[in-house]
Amino acid sequence: MKKIAIIGSGFSALAASCYLAKTGHEVSVYEKNATIGGRARQLKKEGFTFDIGPTWYWMPDVFERFFSDFNKCPSDYYELEKLNPAYSVYFDKNDYITIEDTIDKIYSAFEAEEPGSSKKLKKFIDNAKENYDVAIKDLVYRPGVSPLELVTPITIKKISQFLSTIKKDVRKDFKNKKLAQILEFPVLFLGAKPSNTPSFYSFMNYADFGIGTFHPKKGMYQVILGIEKLAESLGVKIYTNSNVDKININEQNNVSNIVVNGKKIDCDILLSGADYHHTETLIEKKHRQYSEKYWEKKVFAPSSLLFYVGFDKKLKNVNHHTLFFDVDFDVHAKDIYDNPKWPENPLFYASFPSITDGNAAPENKEAGIFLIPLAPGIEDNKDIREKYFNKIISRFENLTSQTVKESIIFKESFCVNDFIKDYNSYKGNAYGMANTLLQTAFLRPNLKSKKVKNLYFTGQLTVPGPGVPPALISGKLVSELINKNQK
Repeated sequence: MKKIAIIGSGFSALAASCYLAKTGHEVSVYEKNATIGGRARQLKKEGFTFDIGPTWYWMPDVFERFFSDFNKCPSDYYELEKLNPAYSVYFDKNDYITIEDTIDKIYSAFEAEEPGSSKKLKKFIDNAKENYDVAIKDLVYRPGVSPLELVTPITIKKISQFLSTIKKDVRKDFKNKKLAQILEFPVLFLGAKPSNTPSFYSFMNYADFGIGTFHPKKGMYQVILGIEKLAESLGVKIYTNSNVDKININEQNNVSNIVVNGKKIDCDILLSGADYHHTETLIEKKHRQYSEKYWEKKVFAPSSLLFYVGFDKKLKNVNHHTLFFDVDFDVHAKDIYDNPKWPENPLFYASFPSITDGNAAPENKEAGIFLIPLAPGIEDNKDIREKYFNKIISRFENLTSQTVKESIIFKESFCVNDFIKDYNSYKGNAYGMANTLLQTAFLRPNLKSKKVKNLYFTGQLTVPGPGVPPALISGKLVSELINKNQK
């Protein structure tokens, strides 16, 4: 049995804590904030409840696989509802496409927009399902220690899908711009442009259309609370308001202790679920794997400007998840990836959990979450935030044919500076490192330090990548690596 300290309490760190405690280790989790969850925290105000971080529940099979590893299931901890519709996408005033809860309904929606497209969609989704079965049931559960992990009889047959991109594949078969944008949307969860994302990642389209979108009753934070309950039942100790100030490494290149709120705490193994770059700033330069130049050259997923808004009435013409693609995505994407700056006309996403879940807002009121993807590291201040709120809320009113400004009870915002302050996030990124071809699997930062013998990492900057399901998988992978190295 080893004494293991874990920095952070996000999905990956909590998942790892469960696996490590199950195998008999003494596990302690140290969270700098007042509540657990990392980026998946909650905001409660005036009877409203908002998920501050993730709001989409995709790939339920990954959650089921996680809990089944402990002879549990998600329903032991939270109630799940499949959304119908899953989401809507606005392209202009009163011009939107709704994605419903079955693949047959989605085929019909495509066919109504462009005759003949349902046949193309079926072929596309059949391939996406094949990729899903390969990726989610196999490849993503490999630790990224060798390029040979990616070489299987199946992946060799699909090699061309690693050399083409989602955008090329979609635009080749779907000439209708609206349908193409809907098919390109899911890979945005991977943090990269469709034009930079390998075709193989079409498995995200199967997650979207083939499996569907779900909502945990009372919000995504219930998943965090469920994993916390599981962890504590396994003996994990969780400490909040516990900031790790420093990592001390001895002459044998082992972590000897961590400094938490000024106090030294010994450990046999250290696992960081905190920001990878930040974690390495807590150790001397000679022990760091990656230089500042390394991080600067990497393609990071976007940051976000988020607003949490309480409305004094129920809203019209929106669904639980609603996307606003009424402006040019390519122009916005350039402002994120190519020439980082605030976009003139941003795409945005809105979530209204109170449409589905009465726990999200008082009766006859609406909870709204608005998100604008942004380049990490750009200037962030109160005036800019206000300017962009006015931009999107005016467009929102026009596109959905309703007035809402005078119905706002309050709004809270969260942006680049907050991601840095609350999560020590590199340049204030929201989703980690993008899953481009050159930042996939073994090409991502390592789960295990190559310079410090007993230092490990988990989370969205390492394997397998950004998103909640990958975070759970990352926790499993690193715990298996720790146990393997301790034999």
